[in-house]
Amino acid sequence: MVGLSLGEQTFIKGGIEQDLRTDGRKRLTYRPIFLETGIIPQASGSARVKLGATDVIASVKVELGKPNPSYPDKGKVSIYVDCSPTAEPSFQGRGGEELSTELSSALERCLLGGKSGAGAGIDLSSLCIVRGKKVCWDLYIDGLVVSSDGNMLDALGAAIKAALSNTVIPKVQVSANAPSDETPEVDVSDEEFLQFDTSGVPVIVTLTKVGGHYIVDATTEEESQMSSAVSVSINRLGRICGLTKRGGAGLHPTVVLDTISAAKHVSEQLMNKLDSEIAAAEACDEMES
Repeated sequence: MVGLSLGEQTFIKGGIEQDLRTDGRKRLTYRPIFLETGIIPQASGSARVKLGATDVIASVKVELGKPNPSYPDKGKVSIYVDCSPTAEPSFQGRGGEELSTELSSALERCLLGGKSGAGAGIDLSSLCIVRGKKVCWDLYIDGLVVSSDGNMLDALGAAIKAALSNTVIPKVQVSANAPSDETPEVDVSDEEFLQFDTSGVPVIVTLTKVGGHYIVDATTEEESQMSSAVSVSINRLGRICGLTKRGGAGLHPTVVLDTISAAKHVSEQLMNKLDSEIAAAEACDEMES
């Protein structure tokens, strides 16, 4: 918890009211983004994102698996977030466990759609190796909060998108002789790989309400003054892939539409910045290798 004096609270809210936050940003402006990819050699893909003093890492592990019988033409994705106790004293014990569960669930709602995967930002059907065969790719996505100064969900979403862009999936040869009711033999290549397609993977934009206004990329101090927050995941085509809310009472439909409109506007700038940073990080990785 952030302990702020009454004067500090008034200063934060007054600045937001005048569209001039304590660090000089406007209400709908993100902090500078720093990004690295390929930081965990053992992973299929990985990335680190720093958003101001918020520092997070995401890694992706790709393994062969069996599809859910209810969705035989789709692969599976699981997301788990760990909040390091060194990032924040409140992350010690149950505080960190509860936040880890909350962030993991929010990321699944924003990136994976409903239980059927409808509207998912990560295309689960692309993880199916051969339709009708009992084999698919399983993606295990792990997030780690190294340092926290607010807006962890957006930072983790950006790190996952960057890690997926860094992810390579081995080419496979599937035996055509296996009966349809049996798992076929699969030959996984050690030399040929395919780049994971991230064209549909969204960014997450969280709009935090402080006083009478919504702001993006709230710091910990600003979050301590919030009444509610709405997180919207939006892809390159402007499609809404997921939405989640925390704090406060229910929202009127017009308010939801207004927040989505603002999130769409902000997401274009965030997406362009993130794509630019990912391209620069990948180019740096290629030069080093």
